[in-house]
Amino acid sequence: MGKTLAVLIVSLVVSAFPVLTPRAQIKNPHITVLDRSGQSVTRITDGNTLRLEITLPGPTPSDQTITFTLDESETAGDCTVATGKTGCQTDPFPALGWYWGADGSPRPERLIRAVGAANNILAESDQITIAPRPVVLVHGFISNWETWKPYLGLDGFLGKLGLQGYAIGDGQVPGAMNTGQITDPTGRTNTLQQNAGILGEYIDGVKKETGAEMVDLVVHSMGGMISRYYIDRTMQERDVAQLIMLGSPMGGSDCSVLPASLGFFLPASLEIRSSYMLGIFNRQITHRHGVQFYDLAGTAILQAFQSPCADVPNDMVVSLGSVNAIPLTSGQIDDIHSDLTVSPKVFDTFVRPLLEKPAGSFSPAADPASPSVSSSQLQFTRLYRGHVDPGGSTELTINIEANVAVASFALYDPTRSTEVSVRGASGNVINLDSQANGFVRVDDPSSMIYLGYGFSNPRPGPWKVTVLATDSTPSSGADFAVSVYFVGGATLQAASDTLIPRLGQPVNFTASLSLGGSPLQVSGGQILIRHPDGQVETLALGSGAQPSASWSPREPGIYGVDIEVTGRAPDDSPVERTSFLALEVQPNPSREQVTGTLLALIGGVVLVLVLLIYLIIRALHPVFRRTR
Repeated sequence: MGKTLAVLIVSLVVSAFPVLTPRAQIKNPHITVLDRSGQSVTRITDGNTLRLEITLPGPTPSDQTITFTLDESETAGDCTVATGKTGCQTDPFPALGWYWGADGSPRPERLIRAVGAANNILAESDQITIAPRPVVLVHGFISNWETWKPYLGLDGFLGKLGLQGYAIGDGQVPGAMNTGQITDPTGRTNTLQQNAGILGEYIDGVKKETGAEMVDLVVHSMGGMISRYYIDRTMQERDVAQLIMLGSPMGGSDCSVLPASLGFFLPASLEIRSSYMLGIFNRQITHRHGVQFYDLAGTAILQAFQSPCADVPNDMVVSLGSVNAIPLTSGQIDDIHSDLTVSPKVFDTFVRPLLEKPAGSFSPAADPASPSVSSSQLQFTRLYRGHVDPGGSTELTINIEANVAVASFALYDPTRSTEVSVRGASGNVINLDSQANGFVRVDDPSSMIYLGYGFSNPRPGPWKVTVLATDSTPSSGADFAVSVYFVGGATLQAASDTLIPRLGQPVNFTASLSLGGSPLQVSGGQILIRHPDGQVETLALGSGAQPSASWSPREPGIYGVDIEVTGRAPDDSPVERTSFLALEVQPNPSREQVTGTLLALIGGVVLVLVLLIYLIIRALHPVFRRTR
């Protein structure tokens, strides 16, 4: 009885003098900023995961919703203090945009306020110091980190904003991708998957060095495809704030057929094909994990005769349509592809406003629906491949049928040392001009073209293109490829019944020609299949209204498939067309995989049977009891 009385007295004293409890020592509401491990912090990096906590002097008599704001207005989060409790925490969230004010100005120091239901300020935090997110720069096809030199250093585009730039391959942290080296065109490149893995390692290095948990990705060209693969397949938890792309071909680029036709820069030159991007990549790489996508399209080329190998408008090699082949936020600028990483205008009008996005403007991006497969709009004649020795030349004959409104030519020469002479169907040599023929010379070694020119309403008949060596042609000579696409004239429809076969699975190819909506007979054709090792296999296509051929892959990897057909127009003029496909052959499951799958299936069946027997016995148990 005495012990019970003593306990009762102690309880009454504690309730009468709450100052003796630890919680009651807090005289005013208090805000605590917690990092992802639950530690109180006053220094963070923009994008790091936080929780905000408020502690009240005593229990609240009813539920009370607390709203946290950055300084005066920007909402940072909220939580509800339950009846009888003294505090609450927000759910974890990334502090994206905290470094930037609504006007785009840096805000390296911020205060957090707790606002009650009556819009009264309950508490104000200690000053929070905020560092900006680092920016990771990802180069594209046949390129390296040096393409980003205008962005780097204290005087670079990023440095002038107080941002730290990291270009993959620059040595600041480990990691260098291989998207092709101009000095070794026949050398193997990494796949998109391999480069995405390297990008992930590089991002990890940047995070460790800076303490950041998120980075911005600013990427050029094929870097957008690599980054999308990283975000979808490689990223373990979200560490990309946003993906800012410059001229990234979301629908591929037909210009890539030029280096691929010579067996150069494989497999990267096949992964850029429109068929690969539209039919394989975009149908598999669809997850964004909340990351917003932006892409800037160069639209310097507006006329088809000025466009060597891409639909207009384009930046010389990537079209506006390709940039917008998937749902994203896009912009346009009148620059060419190789200038997108060096242009101050590109940075000031497109990149900088995205890097300066304030808090509240990072709504999670949803995954888009799987896109439908569409074929390239461009109609190419066959690809012409050749070699010129020093002091020599090679002549090509290109047939143009009636009703062709535009014929646009592109020459790829990795040595950038040859010249061309063009003789029209009239037999006259044409002086190529930038105004009349859109003649352009692209000296950027990472470009997929070297010379481009075109003609509106070309005269039907055989055209002669002569590729000539110059004094700068190497002693080993120069390999080259020439493509020509037509607007108007005949149309080729070519397809395979699958783009993702397994080893040994038959793949059926079909082709048909038409002119003005009326079918044309295919008089002959062939299918050139470039294997992952660069070797070329040739299949006969046959003739008729819709000739076909079947083929079975013998090794996994990415294959290029060029379906070349010939026919005759009603006026008996020759017609030549080529369609460029890509296949990704999947390996068959290993014996261990098959055995594991079979065992799992058998185990599942046994488990179902055992459960079924148990349920039957349980259902019949009362019957057995009654019969007894």
